[in-house]
Amino acid sequence: MAQMESALADAMSTIEGAVGVALVDYTSGMALATLGDNQALDLNIAAAGNTDVVRAKMRTMEMLELQGSIEDMLITLTAQYHIIRPVSGKNGGGLFLYLVLDRKRANLALARHRLAKLEADLEV
Repeated sequence: MAQMESALADAMSTIEGAVGVALVDYTSGMALATLGDNQALDLNIAAAGNTDVVRAKMRTMEMLELQGSIEDMLITLTAQYHIIRPVSGKNGGGLFLYLVLDRKRANLALARHRLAKLEADLEV
């Protein structure tokens, strides 16, 4: 658990414009760890809701018989970016990282790059 919390703290401190970040189990919809501004966004509710997004995309890929895996998903809102990145490590099956960015302060390309690095280094 300490490594997860350290990874989330790293995301909040190194990704410009980060509002919140969570590690989510998409089989249950539960956030395993969260960090961020709870007044701006309830990460537990966001985690549960975005679990449905991940499941829907995986079902669609299966129905279309698409090969490969999801690298990340981007949801663009008026004031925020939401990035969903499935964890692909040895023990990461069923988990995703969820990052919320302030659109005015964030560099989207750099945030995606840093989240990918964080995901690759994550040990669950």
